Amino acid sequence: MTARALWIAFEDYVCSDPSVKLGDYIKTHGGGVDSSVLDLLTKLVAIDTMDETVLYLDAAGDLEGSSGNPTEVALLILCYDLGVDYQTIRNSTKGRSDQGELAKYLHEGKQYGFSSARKMMSWAVPNENGGYRLYCKGAQEVILGRCNQIVGKDGLPVEITADHRAELTQTGLSYTRRGMRCLGLAYCDLPADVDLETLSETVNNSDGTPAFEAETNMTAIGLVGIEDPLRAEVPGAIEKCYRAGIDVRLVTGDNPETAVSIAYQAGILRDEHFVEESGEKVSTNLKQNVMMEGKAFRAAVYNDNPEEEGKKDFDQAAFDNIWPHLRVLARSSPDDKLTLAHGLNQSNLYADEEVCRDLRENHGITIFPDRQVVAMTGDGTNDAPALKRADIGFAMGVAGTQIAKDAADIILLDDNFASIVTAAKWGRNVYASIQKFLQFQLTVNIAAVVTALVGAFVYQTSPLAAIQLLWVNLLMDSLASLALASEPPVDSLLERPPVNRTEHMITRRMWVNMLGQAAYQITVVMVLLFEGYKFLDIERGDIDEDNKINSIHYTIIFNTFVWMQLFNEINCRNLNGELNVFKGMFNNPLFVAILLVTMVLQALIVQFGSVAFHVSENGLSARFWALSLGLGVGSLPWQQVINVVYMMVVPNESTGTEATTNGEKSESRHTNGN
Repeated sequence: MTARALWIAFEDYVCSDPSVKLGDYIKTHGGGVDSSVLDLLTKLVAIDTMDETVLYLDAAGDLEGSSGNPTEVALLILCYDLGVDYQTIRNSTKGRSDQGELAKYLHEGKQYGFSSARKMMSWAVPNENGGYRLYCKGAQEVILGRCNQIVGKDGLPVEITADHRAELTQTGLSYTRRGMRCLGLAYCDLPADVDLETLSETVNNSDGTPAFEAETNMTAIGLVGIEDPLRAEVPGAIEKCYRAGIDVRLVTGDNPETAVSIAYQAGILRDEHFVEESGEKVSTNLKQNVMMEGKAFRAAVYNDNPEEEGKKDFDQAAFDNIWPHLRVLARSSPDDKLTLAHGLNQSNLYADEEVCRDLRENHGITIFPDRQVVAMTGDGTNDAPALKRADIGFAMGVAGTQIAKDAADIILLDDNFASIVTAAKWGRNVYASIQKFLQFQLTVNIAAVVTALVGAFVYQTSPLAAIQLLWVNLLMDSLASLALASEPPVDSLLERPPVNRTEHMITRRMWVNMLGQAAYQITVVMVLLFEGYKFLDIERGDIDEDNKINSIHYTIIFNTFVWMQLFNEINCRNLNGELNVFKGMFNNPLFVAILLVTMVLQALIVQFGSVAFHVSENGLSARFWALSLGLGVGSLPWQQVINVVYMMVVPNESTGTEATTNGEKSESRHTNGN
């Protein structure tokens, strides 16, 4: 985050050039700001920020890094650019410093920590002349609502008028419409006998609880606009989410205008969400329930409990009327995220066909035909309940607290939304890899069981020996599972619609592939078993076996059977009847290596494994090898026959994957803008 605008002493400093620092702009624009005003500003920033928020300077005094709250970091960098060392101010302020002689006075200061209920943070420190000075920063509307004075050009407070308030409100609005977070800055002087714990009888916090009396009747210093530019990859990542059927919602503590601006830049809000699509992209132009503030959201989905005073009951029906439209939740609290996770998880809206039809036809919203899958992001301690309640909790690895990380299922090491898309892609890849192996394994088992049973019934001996079946089912399938499970994730996985919770892992298309390939393999084996010895002019296998001779006939069947499995392994890389079964195969060197190793082992077994693997003593001749390989390769064109027949029977399904076009389909994935 970076401070890009400052309204102070009735001057508005907006630095539009990204190559220019706001601090430098202030010092050179319009003669700069009075030193007493800058002193007030820098003291507020240095004192009213957390100890955990620090800047790192190199030996030459140049900024080389930072840590802590990103908003506070932006304020400290503003001080740095103005030529002020915040650490010096902290360490020399009684009641704030924990260094040297002043450390023993640390208890005389009073911190009022930030919370989503208060939307502000303050720090009171002793004045040299007695009493206290309280520095405060927080949400613009909250801070200005508690001010009755404002700092003038000379650094002295003057009475705040309606015109002043209108100018501040308009300035704050202009910042938020540019996508900046707008913070209000204020201070007040308190008498020596003040009770810093006293609660006000007339002023309330944002959640309705009484405010501290010390945080009222303040003097406004100004407004600061902090830009949190979207990472370049975020809009593209969100578009990928929509194509994948993942709906992204923005849940943030920012005010409505900032939230709307950020959501529109990111692609969460689109032109169709506004009443006038070509009009100004502001909250007042949004359609109903597309953007809500936390307070209004809570009032809409919670009802008073008539039996227990003060208790609120969640109204699932009211929630179901809101959530299909809701894109942005501004001025929210962590409890709102928990409410969203709970409500979406419990929603059975998909079962109401009439409502779903109305949403689809009149609002362009398609409801996923199953219970919603909810993924929630969070970084704060208060986000932990929502992360636990969601199906998938994402915690920030850099900015996240340990409690949030412990509550989450996945930790984003780079705090990047695009990593969520990567996680979704890998999740789908794991699911697809399991399906691929099941498709391969069950095809092998169907063909092997039928072959063994038919041989046993007809000739009282299976054409596949026990050791050969062990090779097929244990060694080769273990290698095949590794090969198919090692397929790297591809972007086409995000083009597929999500899988219903109730959908079987083995799909109809997989059954067709398995039964089609098994039919081919069984047919080939049966022809070889009953007629092969005739046209190949060899002894029938059961006769050789009765004479204690390892049969060439059965060796051909075994070799052909294995090669059909090996070439079908290539087919099994695809689940949806893709025409090019080799596409991307060479991007997976492990698959290619395992396939080649298995082929080499099969050749060695047939040629040199006479006793160990119960094959013909001298292996197979070239013509028998050509037959086995030819029939094995036949699995590839046979798959195309299966695809064509399937398309003729089920014409609405295409080969390959299909992109989804509506973003509001499956999973409600919420990203926190804090």
